[in-house]
Amino acid sequence: MVIAALLAVSFASCQQAPTDHSLPLKGTWELVDATTIEQDSSYSTFDASHKMIKIINDTHFAFLNHSAQPADSAKHFFSAGGGTYTLTDSTYTEHLDYFSDPAWEHHTFAFTVTLRNDTLIQKGVEKVEKLGIDRVIIEKYVRSK
Repeated sequence: MVIAALLAVSFASCQQAPTDHSLPLKGTWELVDATTIEQDSSYSTFDASHKMIKIINDTHFAFLNHSAQPADSAKHFFSAGGGTYTLTDSTYTEHLDYFSDPAWEHHTFAFTVTLRNDTLIQKGVEKVEKLGIDRVIIEKYVRSK
C-alpha cells in the first residue's frame, strides 16, 4: 500500500503543471495574417498560397503548414511542429519539442495572447541564437468551425 501511494505521488509530480484556462484557446485555429518585426523593419509574412493551422488541447499544441495548391509537387512545402504549452493570464508560452527543422527544437517562445470572439492574436519574440533569429512576430488566427 505504501509503495502504491509513493508511486502515485511520484507520477503526479511528473505531470505538467495545470494550465490556466481563463482564455478558451482549446480548438483548431487557422492563420489569417502574420507580421514580422526585425530591427526597424516590419513586413507581412502571411502567404495566402499556404494554409496553416494550430491545434491546442489541454496540454499540447501543434501546427501544420503546407502549400495549399502546389502546381508542382517538387515545390510542395510542408512544415510541422508542436510541444507543450502553459497559459497564465494572457501569457501563452510554447515549449517547442518537435519541428521539421531540428534547430528550432527545445526552445521556448512566450507570447501575449488576446481573444476577440473567434479571433486569436498572439504577439511575442522568436529568438534562436544559433540561427541568428531574433524578431517579434504577430499572428492572427480564426477559430475553425
